[in-house]
Amino acid sequence: MQRALVIGASGGVGAAIATALASRGAEVTGVSRAQDGLDVTDGASVDRILGAQTGPFDLILVATGILSPRGASPEKSLDQIVAAQMAEVMAVNAIGPALILRHASRLLPRTGRSVVAVLTARVGSIGDNRLGGWYSYRASKAAANQIVRTAAIEIGRRHKEATVIALHPGTVATPFTSNYPVHRKVTPEIAAENLLRVIDGIDPARTGCFLDWAGNEVPW
Repeated sequence: MQRALVIGASGGVGAAIATALASRGAEVTGVSRAQDGLDVTDGASVDRILGAQTGPFDLILVATGILSPRGASPEKSLDQIVAAQMAEVMAVNAIGPALILRHASRLLPRTGRSVVAVLTARVGSIGDNRLGGWYSYRASKAAANQIVRTAAIEIGRRHKEATVIALHPGTVATPFTSNYPVHRKVTPEIAAENLLRVIDGIDPARTGCFLDWAGNEVPW
């Protein structure tokens, strides 16, 4: 990748990917809430930050998201659902990527290989859900997957060599995953290597797919 735009570049995975790309010699533009005041739930904020980018970018990577609102935890049962908290998770994890993807077509090259990758999560898989719980997070990631799938169809009409994918990075050891009931976690650096390996090997025939860190398809 010669030019890359990483959205959510101050987070654990986003920062690691930006660093890995830069070490390859790529020209990396990183934007985030911490660095630029980007609020992915606010269309005006997204338009202001992404509207200032000129492109074209060979890679656009969206690494934004929350597990639950500040001070709250993922729901373990239906009676723990709080409407305002669920709305916040949906706004960040689903509506946020949709607002970002509105800018993707303008920022991609009209010809030549390009990739748009949105980090979602395996727990957003409806077919793979066997444990239950985590209602807001699961629903928001399932919605994000549908948004990516639909955007891939639209973007593909103008950018024939573009690949738009949802990516599951695995469980990465960051403050974001401190509440994950999973013991096996990888460092952000290893996660970045894994994800970039998938991105490097992807082609337009797989646009609209939901893939894990090893390049395997995850059931919708």
